[in-house]
Formats: sequence, C-alpha cells, structure tokens
Amino acid sequence: MSFAPATKPGAMNIETLLPLLAVVALATYFQTVTGFGLGIIVMGATSWLGLAPVTTVAAVVSLFTLANSAVALPGKLQHVDRRAAGAASLGVLPAIPAGVLLLEYLSASASNILQLLLGVVILHVSVSFAFRPATLAKRSSDRGFFGSGFLSGLSAGLFGVAGPPLIFHFYRQPMEPVAVRNTLLLLFAMTSGTRALFLAVQDRFNPEIWVLTALTIPVVALATLVGRRYPPALPHRVMRRIVSGVLLTLGACLVFESLAPLLATFEAA
Repeated sequence: MSFAPATKPGAMNIETLLPLLAVVALATYFQTVTGFGLGIIVMGATSWLGLAPVTTVAAVVSLFTLANSAVALPGKLQHVDRRAAGAASLGVLPAIPAGVLLLEYLSASASNILQLLLGVVILHVSVSFAFRPATLAKRSSDRGFFGSGFLSGLSAGLFGVAGPPLIFHFYRQPMEPVAVRNTLLLLFAMTSGTRALFLAVQDRFNPEIWVLTALTIPVVALATLVGRRYPPALPHRVMRRIVSGVLLTLGACLVFESLAPLLATFEAA
C-alpha cells in the first residue's frame, strides 16, 4: 500500500468513500466496546489504505470528536480536576497550531516522514493500550501534566488525535476514576475545538471536509448504538488485545513502508 492519498481534495468517489465510512464504523464499534480506538484507528487505516489525504482525515476526526464531546460533556464539569486540566491546557494550546503547521509542511514535502511519525504514534498507542499503566504512589507535578498536554496538543495538531499522552499520564495518577474520565473528556473537547478553530481562522476547511464530516457523524452514532446493544461475547481484556493487535499491525505497516524510501533517500545523499 502507498501512503499517498488515493484521491485529491474534492475528488472523493464512491470507491474510496464506502471503505472510509466502513473504517469509521469499525473504529467506532471498537471504541464503544473498549473505550478507546476511534480516532487513531481511523487515521491509521485510512492513511495506510490511501483512502483520503491525511490532512482531510485529521480535520474530520477533530470535528466528529468535538461533536461527540459536546454531547457527552454537559453535566459532568463538576467532576473535572481543575488543577490538572489547567496545567495540561497550558501545554495543549500552543502545541496544536504547531502540530497543524508541521502537518501541512510534512504532507507537502516529506510524506514519508509524516507516515513514519504516524506509525510510531500508533505503535506507542498499541503498547500503552495492551498494558494498563501502574498507578503512581504520588500525584505528578503540574510540569508533568503540562508535558503530557504539550505532547497531546502536538499529536492533535498533526493527526487530530490527542488521546495517547494524556490518557497514559492521567491513568497513572492516584485520582478518582470519575475525575480522570471527565477531565480527559474536557481536554479532548478543548483540543478538538482549538484545532477546528485554528483551521477555520486559516480558512482550511474545504467542501470535502464538511461533506465527510456530515457523512461520518451518522455512521459514528449508528455504530455506537450497535456497539451498546450488541457487544461481542468476549471478555473486555480480550477485546483490548484485539484492538491493540489491530493498532500494532497498522503502526508496523506504516513504519515499514516509510523506512524503505527514507533509507533510499539517505543512501542516495
């Protein structure tokens, strides 16, 4: 498979649209039954299969993540850990524009490096998802939350996926699970909203992004309902391993496919 998109902006056709929506549906089902995987599976699978430009998919992921967060967040702000959210936000906000600009640069001039970065992120997620992080004896400092926020903001800017660094850091904290879940929900809403606002200010939303978003939101809603009503007859730990295996395979494919042209370029130089 080639990392180069199968279509150009504005040229989405039924042969690529249907597989893309199928990937979104499968990723949503996985997230519904395991609690994780939607954005990163969509980014990895669509990029590996060349279904759409990575810049387009990242924008769509941000928009439907924002829509999901807007539905899930009301009524839960009282459970947010404000100190942790504030420290992480200070890292997230400046990193998102930097990530978006880096994405634009790499997608135009260094697509193999962009593919390698996405593959490495997915590999990290697959390992983190397979093994629950051990809880720390003492809460991390504000600098720790700031650092995880910065890395998540950079990931959100690049790929529309903010989860991995924040999830790994927060779930290691000696905090109440309800505080962890709702603080992460707030941070994800903020990262998606900030990324969308930055793209809007830069006038980078094209018609294809709006059409894909309009098509994916009903797919996400339907797949969520199916996942809730018809969960697989498998233990949760088995489903976690399946999702981790899917991510590991996607990440490895992206990394291996990016290394050959990069090594060839290096040898030629």
